[in-house]
Amino acid sequence: MQRRHFLGTMIAAAGAGAAPATRAQPGFPSRPIRMLVGFAPGGATDVAFRVLAQNAAAILKQPVVVENKPGAGMVIPAQMMQATAPDGYTIAQIAVSVFRTPYLVKTAWDPLKDLKYIIGLAAYPFGLVVPASSPIRTVADYIAYAKANPGTMTYGTPGTLSSPHLTMEDLAFQAGVKFNHVPYKGGAEALAALLGGHIMSLADGPSWAQYVESGQLRLLATGGETRSARFSAAPTLKELGYDIVQNAPFGLAAPRDTDPGVVRILHDAFKQSMEMDNYRAALKQYDLEPAYLSSEQFTRFAADTMQKEKLLIDRIGLRRL
Repeated sequence: MQRRHFLGTMIAAAGAGAAPATRAQPGFPSRPIRMLVGFAPGGATDVAFRVLAQNAAAILKQPVVVENKPGAGMVIPAQMMQATAPDGYTIAQIAVSVFRTPYLVKTAWDPLKDLKYIIGLAAYPFGLVVPASSPIRTVADYIAYAKANPGTMTYGTPGTLSSPHLTMEDLAFQAGVKFNHVPYKGGAEALAALLGGHIMSLADGPSWAQYVESGQLRLLATGGETRSARFSAAPTLKELGYDIVQNAPFGLAAPRDTDPGVVRILHDAFKQSMEMDNYRAALKQYDLEPAYLSSEQFTRFAADTMQKEKLLIDRIGLRRL
């Protein structure tokens, strides 16, 4: 209950105030652009956004400054758009968790009505990992341990109500077991906790990739429709018999009343940035998958995802509103 109250308090505080309905000045952009990212510094998503920002800055001829706003299930950047002037100079990373928030905590804004979607960028694959020294070698082992030791199997995630958190709650529901969720402020912090022996497993994507390849961690399963090309030895949750496909695209949005011309300038700059070799290399390094969506496609994706998230939340019994 305290965790839910804390989440709601952070979201409400971030959105205090109302944004004036102003238009962007001619000659956009004429000053630096802030890009709010809901992940902590150092994680896979943060690294990719910094490369993207560097590329976009060269195209727009203005700095694009990444500001990390972790916590509250990666919703803070979207919430901050509600108190931001719609002039294109502050934009937000949009994670899938944004689309489930209205079903979980009381908000004074609507993801479909109160955001202007700019572009879809990429998706990160879900993975469940344990230390290589763990006796747990498969998902079957993982579930068996949880059944024999109810509530003692700890798993870390990048935050409460994040996509990895809901995926693990769905897995627990379908398997008829109970796990012990340990939320962190971001993937890098959760990964450090696993490597430091503070938790037994990690559900995230894909900050664990290099540690799986180096032999420090063991990948039990991924969450895609098909196996990961990079980690093809690991089964998907779907092929193990669970009705779970976890693919979490993310992108950029602006405040609701942002000038469509400004949105188009930002879209075009970031689309060009996505096509540069250094950005593609950053995605590949962390096993992120390119997932381009135009402004119109991202808007439709938001509406579709709101419906899917509602069904998932209702199925696992987390609906609170």
